[in-house]
Amino acid sequence: MARKTATPQLTQDHTELIVLSVLSEGPSYGYSISKQIAARSEDEFRIGASQLYPLLTKMEKQGLVETDWEEIKSKSADPDAPGRKRKWYRLASKGERRLQQRIEAHKRFTSLINSFIATDQAAGAVA
Repeated sequence: MARKTATPQLTQDHTELIVLSVLSEGPSYGYSISKQIAARSEDEFRIGASQLYPLLTKMEKQGLVETDWEEIKSKSADPDAPGRKRKWYRLASKGERRLQQRIEAHKRFTSLINSFIATDQAAGAVA
């Protein structure tokens, strides 16, 4: 049986980069952001509520994201009853700049790591 390689652990910077990238595609709410990350990484990266919401709160305080509230009414509930609230996040212009900075930093980091990996090792021909 083939052994599955370990998934690298996400740093706070990587997590921020991923969340900003998701939001660059359009506004989203926390649960949806988490699901998009899991789906796009084929469940390799799972960012739970305990990690995601504090990050989103921090990003909001830093002016990287802006928020709006939406009231979600239950189809079966009393039409006059208040619905539950959903907080939507969207990328602010400051967040767009941070995303570009994170992308450039990631590219540089990856390039530096790759400089330590020999071509034959990268191709799987480790002796």
